[in-house]
Amino acid sequence: MADQNQAYVDRDLSVLWHPCTQMKDHEQVPMIPIRHGHGVWLEDYAGRRYLDAISSWWVNLFGHSNPVINAALHEQLERLEHVILAGFTHEPAISLAERLLSLTPTGLARCFYADNGSSAIEVALKMSYHYWKNRGDTQKTRFITLTNSYHGETLGALALGDVAIYKQTYAPLLMDVISVPSPDCYYRDEGESWRDHTIKRFADMEAALTRHAGEICAVIIEPLVQCAGSMRMYDPIYLKLLRVACDRHHVHLIADEIAVGFGRTGTLFACEQADITPDMLCLSKGLTGGYLPLSAVLTREEIYQGFYDEYTTGKAFLHSHSYTGNALACTAALATLDIFEKQPVLERNRELAAYMGSAAARMAGHPHVAEIRQTGMILALEIVQDKRRRTAYPWQQRRGLRVYRHALENGVLLRPLGDVVYFMPPYVINSEEIDLMVDVAEQGIDLATMD
Repeated sequence: MADQNQAYVDRDLSVLWHPCTQMKDHEQVPMIPIRHGHGVWLEDYAGRRYLDAISSWWVNLFGHSNPVINAALHEQLERLEHVILAGFTHEPAISLAERLLSLTPTGLARCFYADNGSSAIEVALKMSYHYWKNRGDTQKTRFITLTNSYHGETLGALALGDVAIYKQTYAPLLMDVISVPSPDCYYRDEGESWRDHTIKRFADMEAALTRHAGEICAVIIEPLVQCAGSMRMYDPIYLKLLRVACDRHHVHLIADEIAVGFGRTGTLFACEQADITPDMLCLSKGLTGGYLPLSAVLTREEIYQGFYDEYTTGKAFLHSHSYTGNALACTAALATLDIFEKQPVLERNRELAAYMGSAAARMAGHPHVAEIRQTGMILALEIVQDKRRRTAYPWQQRRGLRVYRHALENGVLLRPLGDVVYFMPPYVINSEEIDLMVDVAEQGIDLATMD
């Protein structure tokens, strides 16, 4: 079986180019071919198992090979796999739109499907700009975003982000945006609460809106957690203040809940914690339980009506994807929502989150862990060179990569963001598996910071 592992690795490295990877790393870092997944576990061809502590890039909610989702897909396969969604429709797409609109914050009335998270962001950007153009507000052509944000890798989405490793190479290709300092609570003063720090940082957003509102289509934000931006977090009060400010300045609010939606932050959607409704809500990742690519942009009736006119007016939203509203993907999403409806998922998540926080709390005294932060089922450990000064290690030393390699050797899939180790496991994890995940991470951090 070990030979079979190597055979797949050899074949892979001769033909594939993997995402978000310096392929030369695989001369030293092992490629892991997976033949089977069940629950939180992945298994390679040699029979070694790996606890999927990051939900396979944050998409898997209810475990690999989930029987509920499997059964729904099998049944749908016998009826319809896909049909063009321009001029045609089908029951899974209709039912999913109805259910999403019934579950999301009040005021969202229309659902536009796309293929993935980045595509959803592109839809929202174009939809906001085009809405204002249809109204005659042609001066509105720009967007406000937060520093340290991440919204995807296509050029429009990439322009809105602010994580240098993804963005800086392509800067000449990107549209100009207005970046406002993030409310990131890692930088709060000693003794300052998350809420107080977040309120203080909102002054930057208010100033930007006051100065630029006439040229701004929308503000886009990742509610509560800037995931790819090292899992930095802030208080929900920012969302409440932003909703009021966007209304006052006549600017759209786009909520990117691609990573934080569907229970990750403790509520079904993060915006619920501020009791606000965005003008556009972008969803993907956990939407299908980690099975198939699908995204959705939910928006208000007013915005939909801004495009509704005779064809000759040129107001139609002519954006499309070949696999828009794919019947299998919509079915997987419906099965995922069935699990939320029939099982006490959010209640159990609160218990799991509390256990995870308690298990990780012992690392607060680690000489190279500057902060343990948590929002719901997302917990992050910030590794630093100097804890008192919060001095980061030089990025070239790749301390997080040492943690990654140690974790793989000990049966856990962790994929640190630089030197931030985080846990974002499927919701079917149990306390013993959390203990393993935390123990292995602690050992890895010890090894990564011993010199």
